[in-house]
Amino acid sequence: MPKNKTHKGTSKRFKVTGTGKLRREQAGRRHILEKKSSRVTRRLEGTEAVSKNDAPRIKKLLGL
Repeated sequence: MPKNKTHKGTSKRFKVTGTGKLRREQAGRRHILEKKSSRVTRRLEGTEAVSKNDAPRIKKLLGL
């Protein structure tokens, strides 16, 4: 049986923490930033935990 390949698009978007949780970047920070207030863009900084409903699907794509 061949090895499963990691889904490369998923591996670029998600990071696994040391405890095995999944982190993701927040949406809305890529473009059309001029019309967004500074407060909004600051709020979208950093990473957020992946919802528990999405985690199994993402782990499967990552090969975990």
